[in-house]
Amino acid sequence: MTTQQEVLKALEAVMDPELGLNIVELGLIYDVQVNEQNEVSVKMTLSARGCPLHTSITNGVENVIKRMEGINGVRVEVVWDPPWTPDRIAPETKKRMGFR
Repeated sequence: MTTQQEVLKALEAVMDPELGLNIVELGLIYDVQVNEQNEVSVKMTLSARGCPLHTSITNGVENVIKRMEGINGVRVEVVWDPPWTPDRIAPETKKRMGFR
């Protein structure tokens, strides 16, 4: 069975084209669940409502997971609560970006 960590690692391939960073290190992934049938459910957000890249990013998430061996289904849900803030960015990424 696929693990949550394996899915998160695979999702590092999905980039936010505006920022040039992957969606995992940006903190856009809120939850990943893998059930006994090896179906994956992802709850994620975007950095802003009305993001013009909404479809591109969510399709990227779905496609990356579908390409993982043994996956039997994918569900991607975009949520807005809690709202995304830069506080969700991974600490090492913040350092690279010059945040203090």
